[in-house]
Amino acid sequence: MNSTQKTRLSIYTDGSSRGNPGPGGYGAILIYGDKKLEISDGFKCTTNNRMELMAVIEALKKLKRINMEIDLYTDSKYVCDSINKGWLQSWIKKGFKDKKNVDLWREYLEISKHQHIKFHWVKGHNGHPLNERCDELATVAADNNPSKIDYGFERGN
Repeated sequence: MNSTQKTRLSIYTDGSSRGNPGPGGYGAILIYGDKKLEISDGFKCTTNNRMELMAVIEALKKLKRINMEIDLYTDSKYVCDSINKGWLQSWIKKGFKDKKNVDLWREYLEISKHQHIKFHWVKGHNGHPLNERCDELATVAADNNPSKIDYGFERGN
């Protein structure tokens, strides 16, 4: 790599909920050059969409630098389309009226504002090794009797 090329960070994410709502978890894998980090956590009661979005947020929270070029891979149409199709910008203009997961979308907006993120949708449960690993991380977190409370879900955000 020459000095003008930048290493792009790749992030893979997945969320899971048993019952929807029910016990849930997220998993994410961050890959930068030859470095790889896996993260996951579970919550007592939440939804699948919340866990999909939380996976993105928690992965971005791990970054120590700003202005990074990021390729983010998710099997969540909800997350990917909200960004790529401009739904999120429309929700912002309307003050998130009648939208769910407002707390997480606001957190995403704050944590992502100094990054350059390109979202990519990948078909879930289709044999993609990193997506499958994220699914495993998320489902293990959801199935491992999580005790953490998703306060945003509990408050009806």
